[in-house]
Amino acid sequence: MELHSFKNEMACLLKKFDNSSPPGSPTIEADSIYKWLTEFFLAGESFYFTMNHHKMDFEFVSKEIKTVLGYEPDEFSIPFAIQIIHPEDRPYFLRIGETLFSFIEETGFEKYLNFKMRYDIRYKKKDDNYCRVLYQSVIIDHDGLGGILRTFGVYTDISYLKDSGPPTLSFIGMNGMPSYINVPLKNKTLPISKDNISYRERQVLKLLAEGRVSKEIGDILGISKETVDRHRKNMLHKKGLANTGELVSRAIRQGWI
Repeated sequence: MELHSFKNEMACLLKKFDNSSPPGSPTIEADSIYKWLTEFFLAGESFYFTMNHHKMDFEFVSKEIKTVLGYEPDEFSIPFAIQIIHPEDRPYFLRIGETLFSFIEETGFEKYLNFKMRYDIRYKKKDDNYCRVLYQSVIIDHDGLGGILRTFGVYTDISYLKDSGPPTLSFIGMNGMPSYINVPLKNKTLPISKDNISYRERQVLKLLAEGRVSKEIGDILGISKETVDRHRKNMLHKKGLANTGELVSRAIRQGWI
């Protein structure tokens, strides 16, 4: 999914979780309560944060982000986090947001306070490699009228547990509430995976899958070898893949052609 389209969709989605009422100061020393809250989440190579829904940005990011993603805490903002999501995961991320909004509406805000949200997503690290992180969050402050003021969350590197497949979303019940695992995602956005491949790129990809070389593809499509190579490199960049073999394999498995 193209970054500019993703940012526009995200801006609309974030408005649903924005709260115009500013939260008050935490009543417990921040670092103490945040460390206590991590007991609710998966242990491992992790960092934690709080999100301010009045500012719609992170209020606090723990120093462990340096170990997990390579960034400094003050580098990690909502706009930055949006930008480093893997291109293939952007449509899923939007669908996760839409599904969360619907789940809160259907469950009721008071009941939703007894749930922990959990999903996985791929982020680009400081070294330009991608890692899959498990995101888990709970609401820790609200206005009593159904408006979220603060959420607390943990990002855990789970690349060693899940190295492929699309992101999944679950709502984990607490205080006697049931859990909902691998919740079907709302499908209100662009088609998954192939949405950012152009018609011409798909033509090139189909011929690559047939085992044809760049010059041969150029002759068939009436374009230069250099243009074919540019289309191929563009697809590799969009999909975050290393070589043509991976591109063709993914295209066949996920039905891009």
